[in-house]
Amino acid sequence: MANAKIKSSWQWAAYGLLGCATVVTLYPLLWVVKTAFSPSQTLDPSPNPLPNAFDFTHFSHLFTAAEQGAHFGDYFMNSLMVALATAFLGVILSCTAGYAFSRLRFGGQDKGLALFILTQVIPGVVMLIPLYLILEKLRLLDSLMGLVLCYAATSVPFCTWMLKGFFDSLPKEMEEAAWVDGANTWTVFTQIVLPVSRPAVAVAFLFSFMTAWNEFILAATLLNAPAKYTIPVALQKYIGAYQAAWGSFAAGALLASIPVMLLFFYLQKHLVSGLTSGSVKG
Repeated sequence: MANAKIKSSWQWAAYGLLGCATVVTLYPLLWVVKTAFSPSQTLDPSPNPLPNAFDFTHFSHLFTAAEQGAHFGDYFMNSLMVALATAFLGVILSCTAGYAFSRLRFGGQDKGLALFILTQVIPGVVMLIPLYLILEKLRLLDSLMGLVLCYAATSVPFCTWMLKGFFDSLPKEMEEAAWVDGANTWTVFTQIVLPVSRPAVAVAFLFSFMTAWNEFILAATLLNAPAKYTIPVALQKYIGAYQAAWGSFAAGALLASIPVMLLFFYLQKHLVSGLTSGSVKG
């Protein structure tokens, strides 16, 4: 009986600790929600993180007030197109490259992998000037396509290494059985390897998407036309040196978090199903 009481006390203590951690984690988010639904553009200094009323003025202002010929809906679509294009391009290139590094043997294989790691060591800000000059030569400055290429160049090396490690863990017996049945390398890769690699592919897609969705420095440097701004660049414009529209900024930040949350929950389902379905049954 005493042991049961001690166990129950420890459980309640753990629940209390988890509750405190949850409050600490959600407190800044609740502040953003409060600021977004507040009718004022200033920050409320009270410690209460809950909104006193729900006013949608800031949200309607984002989609109705055009600044230099563009409004938040344009910025949202620009970010969505760039992020999706980066994610699809990153997954296609990293899947094929990761499988080649994992299963094929060719000259310069080890050096190629080392170069991929080297690109992750160099900070992105250091590569800003070379990327700017390259895009200028290609006439891709101030274009969403140039931004997609820069983001893909950032996400592909990491995703390639991650997918290579996952492909290394797959048993070669299932591929050898397909080759015996007459399948070629492309058929084995697309119909056997990729279906059982859904967890790693989902992580690569999510990483590439978030890399493009949240990035600010490259977008602010390479984009000049307001109509082509992505969400991070557009949100920065609400905070000026002499005036700060915190209400519009918070409303835009909430709207910007929706696609990432939806994508995460959607891919989480695929992660679980991919991990629970084995490729080899014994």
